Amino acid sequence: MKIAMLTNNYRPFVGGVPISVERQAQEMVKLGHEVTVFAPAYGSGGDEADRRIQEEMRKGDESSPERVIRYPSRKKRMENGMVYPDFYPAEIFQVFEREKFDCIHVHHPMFVGPWALRLGRKYRIPVIYTYHTRYEDYIHYIPCLRTSEESTAVKRKVIEWIQKSVIPSYMKWFCNRCDLVFAPSAGMRQVIRGYGVTTPVAVLPTGLDESSYRNNPLRSQKIRQEYAKGKRYLFSTVSRLEKEKNYGFLLRGIAELKRQIGNDFHVMIIGEGSRKSELKVRAAILGIQDMVTFVGNVPNDEVKDYLNASDLFLFASRSETQGIVLAEALAAGNPVIAVHAVGSDDIIENGVNGYLTEEKEEVWAAKAAEILREENYAEMREAAGISAENYRASRLAIYEEMLYNQCGHRKGDRIYETEEDHREHSAVALR
Repeated sequence: MKIAMLTNNYRPFVGGVPISVERQAQEMVKLGHEVTVFAPAYGSGGDEADRRIQEEMRKGDESSPERVIRYPSRKKRMENGMVYPDFYPAEIFQVFEREKFDCIHVHHPMFVGPWALRLGRKYRIPVIYTYHTRYEDYIHYIPCLRTSEESTAVKRKVIEWIQKSVIPSYMKWFCNRCDLVFAPSAGMRQVIRGYGVTTPVAVLPTGLDESSYRNNPLRSQKIRQEYAKGKRYLFSTVSRLEKEKNYGFLLRGIAELKRQIGNDFHVMIIGEGSRKSELKVRAAILGIQDMVTFVGNVPNDEVKDYLNASDLFLFASRSETQGIVLAEALAAGNPVIAVHAVGSDDIIENGVNGYLTEEKEEVWAAKAAEILREENYAEMREAAGISAENYRASRLAIYEEMLYNQCGHRKGDRIYETEEDHREHSAVALR
């Protein structure tokens, strides 16, 4: 099978969607399929930082098993480092004119999304979409749609209308023009159905590669020595440092946990983002600046070493469709303390491999303390490892392959048709 994957962001950008696209592409290659990922170029400027990004991007593409074709992006970026793809990515269309693909797997409904639909119609091949992101939780990345204390009531009403009406309507329109939609979790499938989507929806989480299940004790011990700061416990959390990740609550929860069990723990905050400076100030105000370390970005293949060095994974985001990092934490044997939300509710078994709580700091902290009790911890740690087995990418890829094939068969046995073929089939159907 020859698969085209279209995405608005990819390595070297660090985020859940690029990780998911990369893992799915590489697992399909392992199963013997040809995968071409169409992704934006990074580092379009001429300064030294951009040259480093371009070199990192080039090396990654050359060494990867999947083929990567880069299309231009605009110089202006979002605050989180994400780029804006060109409005008309000619590189994508040129490849489709030369080559024949069996299906298109698109990972965003905007920018490359409409082009994927157009290509699917033109070449009569199925279009599959993965619903990675709840876009209503991300509109603050658009400057004109941000609110502040000075924002008028009218502006707040308009933004609420966009979140509750415009975005769901667009997502319904887009999904219903695809042939199949992948939901990363059962909870997200319910959300998608709630929008009025009638296209078939299959639950397909992002899987973990085999390295996620392997521990490097020497590397993990070194990390623990560096970041535990001589404390009994070392906790971790991984995500972009942005508003939608609910870090304000997380820091307050850490402060409350300090009040409940004392200060014999340290927290690694892994990730980068536009809120980093603000969060450092918040930590200082809460009196926990000496109990948290902002580690910064860690290469994807090294995150597991930090998780294996950790005793407990902390999570507060309510904007996830799945939460890849939760599965990664479980694979490292980390019980999880998280807030009830779509995505988290599908991975965390309350009271088994962690706890899910309402968004109240004292409740969240109390459950974190409960996990650490000697009579609970070993059992929950074992359950975390067992739960993680459900997310092996190699197993999920076989299911994904089956769904691709089913989608192709529904589209028709003859996937590729010329205009003459199409007219001939139509004529036969009328006889």
